[in-house]
This record gives sequence, C-alpha cells and structure tokens, in this order.
Amino acid sequence: MKPGSLLARHVAPVPTSRRWLVPMAWFILLLMLSAGMGQLEWLFRLVEPDVREVIYRRAGFFALLGQHVMVVGVASLLAVLLGVGGAIAVTRPAGRDFLPLVSQLASIGQTFPPVAVLALAVPALGFGTLPIVVALLLYGLLPIVRNTLAGIDGIDPDVHEAARGMGMTPGQVLRQVELPLAAPVIIAGIRTSVTVNIATAALGATVGASNLGDPIIAGIVNGNTAYIVQGALLIGILAITVDSAFERLQRRD
Repeated sequence: MKPGSLLARHVAPVPTSRRWLVPMAWFILLLMLSAGMGQLEWLFRLVEPDVREVIYRRAGFFALLGQHVMVVGVASLLAVLLGVGGAIAVTRPAGRDFLPLVSQLASIGQTFPPVAVLALAVPALGFGTLPIVVALLLYGLLPIVRNTLAGIDGIDPDVHEAARGMGMTPGQVLRQVELPLAAPVIIAGIRTSVTVNIATAALGATVGASNLGDPIIAGIVNGNTAYIVQGALLIGILAITVDSAFERLQRRD
C-alpha cells in the first residue's frame, strides 16, 4: 500500500460545520457591532473628542444593515439572473452572433460610474431605493457575464462530444455537464460582483436610499469622522463576511 493512500485513510475530512467557522465569526462580529455600537462611545470619543454626539442615532444600525443587505441582495439576484442567463444564451449556437454585443453591454455597465447612473436614474425613477438598485445591477453584471462565458467556453470540447454521444439533449448537456463544470468560475464572478456592490451601495444614501451609507454621508456633511468610521466599519465587515462565505462555497475539500 502506498504511504499516501495510507495517510489519506487516517486523515479525516474537515467537518462542514468547521468550514464555516470563519464566516460565522465575522457574521457574529457584525451583529454584535450593529447591536452594541452605542457601547463603544468611549472609543469613538477618542476619534472625535470635540463633538457633542459621536454615535450615529438617526436610525438603528440593525435597520440600516437590513436595508443595505436587501438592496445588494435584490440587485445581485437580478444581476445573476440577467448575467448568467444572457451568457448562456450567447453560448448557444443560435445566440453566438450576439456574443460581442452582450460582452460590450456588460463592460459599459461597469465602466459607467455608479454616481452617473444615479444622476441619470433619479429624474426618471425618483429618490429612494430603485435608482441604487439599477446602478448596482449595471455595475455588477460584468464579472458575472465574463466569468460565465469563461466557465462555459473553457469546457473541453471532448466533454461535449462524450455527452452528446451518450444521447443527452442540449438542455441536459447544459444542466448536467456545462453548469456543474463551470460553477466554480461562475461563483467567483458572483463573489466579485456582490462584494464590490456591498461597498458601492453606500452611494444610495445620497439619493434617499437608507442603508449603511447614511452614517458616512452624515459624517461628511457634518464633519464627524466618528460617523464615517461607524458606517465604513460595518460595510467592511459585511463585505468580509460575504466574501468569506463565497470562499467556502468555492472550496470543495
């Protein structure tokens, strides 16, 4: 018996629960900070010793966190549906002619600044949540489309031939062969899109969409660095939490 195989028999796989310890730790920290930010007044007083109020109190941090997650979640879900669906459509024989168009549209969506999208969307959609959802949707499409195209196009042609040789229909090839093989690359694109949009969503506070950007904008307007740190801290930890969760999804060992 080879030493490597003997070692593999005695090394137990890492339990699923232990794989998620890091994301759970970040998530618990996020909840604790959201609930207990007021208990850190002494710490933020060191940042802004001369202001009367150092803890942002115009809205609860839990409520702002929930609204932030909702906005990013809705925009990301739409981006996944449109991005993955569009990329799949243009990798089919009937849609190959539209491949350059879809790639260019996705690229334009990310190169167009979200602030500009908000400025154009507000007159048509009004103030509130809808403009920032549109901006995040456009901003998050490129990595999803690009990775979906790369994942599907990167599959060995021999795999397609083998699947068709087994009598699979095009739909079965897509569902049972292409998507499972391309899943790690697609998830990587979704991970990038969601993580970037968590930070970008803070811009929604400028057009009346209440979220974790509120303390940041209030801090800029009032010259209160403590407010800015509170909003930025929660957004950063939320991004790390989501990013570490996606990392565990991508790891299969």
